[in-house]
Amino acid sequence: MAVEEVPLTGGNVTGGVVRVGRTVRRPAGPQTPAVHAVLTHLQEVGFAHAPRSHGIDERGRHVLDFVPGVMAHPTGPGVPPVDAGAVGRLLRDLHDALQGWVPPADAVWACPIPTDGQDLVVHNDVAPWNLVVAADRLVLIDWDGCAPGTRTWDLAYAAHGVVPLEPATGWGDVVGRLRGLADGYGLDEAGRHRLVDTLPARTWSMHALLQEGHRTGTQPWARLWDEGHGLIWRRDATWTEEHQERLRAALLT
Repeated sequence: MAVEEVPLTGGNVTGGVVRVGRTVRRPAGPQTPAVHAVLTHLQEVGFAHAPRSHGIDERGRHVLDFVPGVMAHPTGPGVPPVDAGAVGRLLRDLHDALQGWVPPADAVWACPIPTDGQDLVVHNDVAPWNLVVAADRLVLIDWDGCAPGTRTWDLAYAAHGVVPLEPATGWGDVVGRLRGLADGYGLDEAGRHRLVDTLPARTWSMHALLQEGHRTGTQPWARLWDEGHGLIWRRDATWTEEHQERLRAALLT
């Protein structure tokens, strides 16, 4: 008997994602073998915050565990945002699990934004819209953009989405959540300086991606630009630059 395929919606970038029983099927690409290697390594070392990868199905789709739970974004009325400290701890565990791991020699990556180094493989899209709040843990999904990068680059992107670093967030929440993320990660003083120094560049990098996609007609970035996402990233990057020293003081106090 055929198993029903249930479309999973909500993402801005990847279409054609479906649930089949206890698995998720995603369109595969050149990066899929490398993503499979990353997730297999994480499973082998006991990292509990990522879905297991099961390879490719008969239709050429990447097969992963379906993780029951609710997405950390969007939240409903009266539902608090995802705990920043928990995200910080998840990221620290993830980076520690990947530190020193050597990817396959033929690994192909699909990260659309150049990272600021190649210290270790990082997720590159840690944000509430990629976090499943399961019954017993947070689970980080959508690994197609993982690639060599740095801890700080990954953490800076997470800060933008988890705080979130935008004008509408009250300053008390900015301070509390940014500190929570840094504390959860266990950032020392030098790491906090690096994080604050990286925040504007990481936010501007998203604006630059969408702007270039608009110029060249590259999808899905051109569509996202037309939907107004470029203006949002520009607003947030400008706000982060303007408040950079206040953010530094908040993290170091």
